[in-house]
Formats: sequence, C-alpha cells, structure tokens
Amino acid sequence: MKTRCAVLDPDRYHGHGQKPPFFEGWYYKLVDAAENVRYAIIPGIFLSDEPSAEHAFIQVLNGTTGEASYHRYPAPLFWAARDRFDIRIGPNHFNTQVLEVAIDDDQLSLHGRIHFSGIKPWPVSLLAPGIMGWYAWVPFMETYHGVVSLDHTLHGTLVANGQPLSFDGGRGYVEKDWGASFPAGYVWTQCNHFETPGTSLTASAAIIPWLTGAFGGFIAGLRHQGRLYRFATYTGARSEGLEVDDQQVSWVMGDRYRRLRLTARRERGGLIYGPSRTDMSRRIGETMLATVEVYLQEWRQRERLLFRGSGRNAGLEVHGDITRLITMLGS
Repeated sequence: MKTRCAVLDPDRYHGHGQKPPFFEGWYYKLVDAAENVRYAIIPGIFLSDEPSAEHAFIQVLNGTTGEASYHRYPAPLFWAARDRFDIRIGPNHFNTQVLEVAIDDDQLSLHGRIHFSGIKPWPVSLLAPGIMGWYAWVPFMETYHGVVSLDHTLHGTLVANGQPLSFDGGRGYVEKDWGASFPAGYVWTQCNHFETPGTSLTASAAIIPWLTGAFGGFIAGLRHQGRLYRFATYTGARSEGLEVDDQQVSWVMGDRYRRLRLTARRERGGLIYGPSRTDMSRRIGETMLATVEVYLQEWRQRERLLFRGSGRNAGLEVHGDITRLITMLGS
C-alpha cells in the first residue's frame, strides 16, 4: 500500500530518512476538570551528526508549580510508524487516541494512561495542509508546525510521585513542531478554556528564515461554535500591532473581513528545553497559568462582535529576539 504524502499528514513523524540536524516534538497539554492540575508532556527526538548529542526525550512541565524535568533516552528507543501518528519512546506511547507514560528516574516518577475523545484537528487540504497553509510544501523551512487537536476531552489518571491525578472530564490540546531549529524569536499562546465550551485559540508569530533573508510571519486560529477563523501571513492577514512587556502580550491582527485582538497576561512558569542546530539546549520559559482576552470583530456589519471571552489556563511563551520580530511584523 502506498503511504500518503507526509505533508498531508502533519501529525505523524517526519524524520524518516532526514539528515541531521533534525528535531521533532509533540506537545500534549492536560488540564483536569477542576482546573487545579495542569501538565504539559512533550515527547520527541533530536538527530545529530554528533553521536553524543543524538537522543530521544520526554519533557514534563507541571504547569501549576512550574517544575520541569527532561528525561533523555537513547535514540534507538524511539520508534515511529511510517503511515500514521504513532510513536513509542521505551515504554511510553503517544498518538491521537492515547498518552501512556512510564517514567522512573531521579527526577520524577510518572505513570498512567490518558485517553482522548472528540479531538478537533486543524483542517488539512491539498492547498493548505494544516496550520502552515501552503508554506507546508516549502522544503527549506527552518521549523514546521502542526496542530493535532485544538480541543478534546480527557479520560484517565496519572500518578505523579505516588499522587493520583484524575483527568476525567478535563480538557486537552496537542500540537507539534519539527525541522532543524526553533526560530530566533517568537511569541506563542494557546487556550481552550473559555466560558463557551469548545472555543479554542492558538496563535504564534516568529522570525522566519527565507532564502537569503528573513521575515516576520504569523498564524492564528480561533475555533468558536464549530467554525475556525484563520489569520495568517499566507491568508493575506496583517499584524496591526504586537506589543510585549514584562506584564503582558498585546496583539492585533486583521484581514479584509475581520479583526482579532488578543491580550495575554504573563504569569510565572517553568523552563523547558528547545532545539538549536546542535542540541536541545535552549532554555525557554513557558507558563500554563496565563489569561488571554480575545475579541473577534467583523468589519462589514458595523464591526459586529463575533466573540468576546476571557481564557484561562493559557499557555504562553515569549522567546528570543522579540524586538526584531516586532520590527519585522511592522508593528
């Protein structure tokens, strides 16, 4: 049976046959029903010409306390299906239906299984295979991005250092990145805890290397009442203003039809690792305690308000050369 083109399956592993440097990682966000327990679990692999640097990994961020741990595995313990998203790292197993972890070392004991139901993937088409749009077809991008599920329900329990943590009825989110390195500067936020169930947001802006130069690119999607509103460089949308300080991130973007306004409040978090071209060495601050105010307006009908809401348990990362990013976006 002929395998479907990997570009049209952004969820699955893209590293088969890739030359280093190459990384790929999946980001699982887990929040319990009471919104007291928040975890990010990030499995992945880093391929390198240097044997000592090549390895598989699982990162764990306790989004409530900010405690983070990095669990390193020999690269041969990483396995990935060729025709679907299904990976294993030693005894740990990850796909779109289940997350199974069995971690025991001097940093953390974490065991359990979480099932997912009602996943909401970012739509894939030939012209726009996922959140990156037609850029997904470009073969020389530094980083590729995918959204596995904007929102879904959790079922199951994790046991962290002997403490059972039930996620029954909680909310989840899954995304991923792959390529040679993270961008030199970027802003990212995500939230699927709004007053209206099923509403979810993901948005990012980054410095994108391009041929002999670079540009500021961005992607945002707001899913509300079953409809996905998209704003991106490739859709013709424009960033009207990005402002970042120690307290918050404010961002306005729009196209011919609508305007999206985001204000994310920065909160304490933990430090996770991100890829460079030589190793998983970048220290990146991430919070899962941010709040994000969202306004979506339609231009054509007297700026009719389509959505206004305050999101909780939001993920937020601000990393690298943000001044350069803001300049590139023309903000």
